[in-house]
Amino acid sequence: MAKYEYRPQGVCSQLIEFEIIDNKVHNVKYTGGCNGNTQGVARLVEGMDRDEAVKRLRGIDCRGRGTSCPDQLAQALEAAD
Repeated sequence: MAKYEYRPQGVCSQLIEFEIIDNKVHNVKYTGGCNGNTQGVARLVEGMDRDEAVKRLRGIDCRGRGTSCPDQLAQALEAAD
């Protein structure tokens, strides 16, 4: 089990915390951002294969920012070693 923290950029959330256990995503928690949306994303990816989560979340845009809280989670998952 590995715990990670990621500081997103270009979005309202300030921190994304998560765990990767056997290449599965667990316990995603956003600090800041749109509470309902970030909770929804966290629940949807719970137990999902890391690569599948990245595939589904990568490239989602929020209000023309070129990124979003889901996209930032994808980047965090990619950066996790």
